[in-house]
Amino acid sequence: MTSKNDALVARSEPKRRRLGGDINEIAIVLVFLAIVAYLSLTTSSFLSTANIMSILVASSLIGLVACGQTFVIITGGIDLSSGSVVALSGVIAGLSLHAGVPIPLAVALGILVGLGCGLFIGLSVTYLNMNPFIVSLAAMAMARGLAFIIPNGQTIFGFDDAFDAIGGGLVGYFPVAGLISLGVLALGAFVLRRTVFGSEVYAVGGNREAAMMAGIPVRRTLIAVYLISGALSGLGGIILTGRLDSAQPIAASGLELNAIAAVVIGGASLFGGRGSMLGTILGVLLIGVINNGLTLNNVEPFWVQFIQGGVIFLAVLFDSLNQRRRRS
Repeated sequence: MTSKNDALVARSEPKRRRLGGDINEIAIVLVFLAIVAYLSLTTSSFLSTANIMSILVASSLIGLVACGQTFVIITGGIDLSSGSVVALSGVIAGLSLHAGVPIPLAVALGILVGLGCGLFIGLSVTYLNMNPFIVSLAAMAMARGLAFIIPNGQTIFGFDDAFDAIGGGLVGYFPVAGLISLGVLALGAFVLRRTVFGSEVYAVGGNREAAMMAGIPVRRTLIAVYLISGALSGLGGIILTGRLDSAQPIAASGLELNAIAAVVIGGASLFGGRGSMLGTILGVLLIGVINNGLTLNNVEPFWVQFIQGGVIFLAVLFDSLNQRRRRS
């Protein structure tokens, strides 16, 4: 009887957590508006069209990676390889373009790199019972190493304008990268809220044993979320390479930390079972505005790193305190 009850709880977990998620999202909006108001008063260029477009472009890459991280974190996992996969994907796509490969195929190859990394992590977690933190840490090191080894540590640059438009082009006044990121995040929100797979993701993160009792394919779900994370990191590599008109082995260092911070700030729990794509979007915008505000106020890069680390620490601290409160 207990097992059946646990299974029912696993299936209904997303609905039970929506109220708490809504409250968290309202709090983020209030903090976001307060920061926007402060920066509007202290800097003359913050509300300019050029600066707003700059925030959207910079946030688009974090948004793509954070979308994949949301799926992973809701299941109780983590993917530390994202930044390295972005760099490796860009290198593979860049070399392919220089070899005369058509743009669509080069883009597909970059995404396949991400899928391969996601499959490696997913299989290691599910069939080898390895800790996702350790596996993704190893994948991070291996992907970054390959990003240097394959081009002999050299930056690859000089691509067609059609490819560069993926990361740096505009549709009217709106950046293409921002449109892609928003489209992916909207699709991710639909999948989490409106599909059976989304319910399975929450169930696996909420109570893995109960999810198995409910007949949910736990292994398949876990592999799928890492594939999603890897593919979106691969797409992020394409966008960053197009934006910079270069594929740099050292690109996107620390990107995964900003993405994870955005997801946790958005209300997802590192313990699994809780989170929303709307919260992630708000977290991404908050991170983007904070980074932009620090730049506009001429804060030194070392202090920027320190402040970013502090934001991540506070996000994890609040998540831990919330988890303790729920258990008590």
